Amino acid sequence: MTRKKKQNKVFVLDTSVILFDHNSINNFEENDVAIPITVLEELDNFKKGSDTKNFEAREFIRMLDRLSENHLLQEWNDLNGTNKGRIKVIMEDQRGQTEADIIFGSEKNDHKILNAAIKLAEENPDVLVTMVSKDINLRLKAKAVGINAADYETGKIQDLHRFKTGKNQVNDVPEEIIDRLFQVGKVPASDLEFMELVSNEYYILQGGNKSVLAVYNPIELVLERVDKQSCYGISPRNAEQAFAIHAMLNPNVKLVSLQGVAGTGKTLLSLASALESRQQYKQIYLARPIVPLSNKDIGFLPGDIKSKINPYMEPLWDNLKFIKNQWRENDPNYHRLDEMVSSEKILVTPLAYIRGRSLSNVIFIVDEAQNLTPHEIKTIITRAGENTKMIFSGDIYQIDTPYLDEHSNGLSYLIDRLQGNEIFAHVTLEKGERSELANLAGELL
Repeated sequence: MTRKKKQNKVFVLDTSVILFDHNSINNFEENDVAIPITVLEELDNFKKGSDTKNFEAREFIRMLDRLSENHLLQEWNDLNGTNKGRIKVIMEDQRGQTEADIIFGSEKNDHKILNAAIKLAEENPDVLVTMVSKDINLRLKAKAVGINAADYETGKIQDLHRFKTGKNQVNDVPEEIIDRLFQVGKVPASDLEFMELVSNEYYILQGGNKSVLAVYNPIELVLERVDKQSCYGISPRNAEQAFAIHAMLNPNVKLVSLQGVAGTGKTLLSLASALESRQQYKQIYLARPIVPLSNKDIGFLPGDIKSKINPYMEPLWDNLKFIKNQWRENDPNYHRLDEMVSSEKILVTPLAYIRGRSLSNVIFIVDEAQNLTPHEIKTIITRAGENTKMIFSGDIYQIDTPYLDEHSNGLSYLIDRLQGNEIFAHVTLEKGERSELANLAGELL
């Protein structure tokens, strides 16, 4: 039996919302949710495949099937749970050329979805109908024809300014504290009441003419000195790079995130740190999300799967070559990288095949993590087995996928949710170190 109640709001969900979060229909409190029939048609095209969007499509279809077990989908059906609204599938306007067709001049699935929302609003003048979409352009079109529109807000980070950078400048520190860090290497937290200490946060302490780099160890409850350490021929060029290397080599930290613009050394430092700690792990996995060009799937590219993927993985290979070239050709370290690649000690892999696997005794580096959804980030991390370390790097302001932004991408979600956790460390890299020319372009162009 469906509930009879006066409903003030109805949210019409676009396909992009379902592919972002299959559970989205349960996140609108007591308001009703409408699914245009065209969305179901589009989901049918996404139900096959191993990408996260394919999983989301399948899960939503199963969920809707359970909800409609004893009901027709053209009727309002109760969503399961308390304080939930109702759901139904709505049709597009079948009266010939519709308002969206007249205004935009073409028949597209987006326009069919928009027409369904327009029809719903006309049939329910006392209800606020809102189009919810991750597609900015569809939201603009909805507003252009008089339909309220909004982004899907669940999981979205509202205040990026609250992000900790992982680096803290502390001035006027008693010189005795700095001397103890140099001489003993650590100072108990009980002697640092003048400081706000956060798990695995890094500090630049200055007092008088002295300064020292340090990190708060939440296990021993001490502030420890951080030394600048080289990794497989790569040396840190500034304090934040030293902090990043320390986090990635720290065996007590199982999850690291690095945020920074191009040229700050995120990928290079991750690879170098993994190589430095290679004896602790059976394999080093290198991965990055595949963002197809022109919204085409990689299937249109010629060759086998390795040939299709290699163009997207070139930045990883470039950084490996850079590390390799730090050594002379007659140095064992020069050839060791080739041996590790050929023996699959180093494995470059797409993220699409991670679902269902269990990764033990590996260090897993995910580059360009800002192009992942929060659900994809969760899927990857839940694959971690015993003695596995994961490193996510990216720039939350440089996103290549159309339905994510700096507030809703997986890297932002990860930083926001886990900052302050005992096994998590985050460092924001701010200073470009690629080259003088790259720094000039970043600053002035």
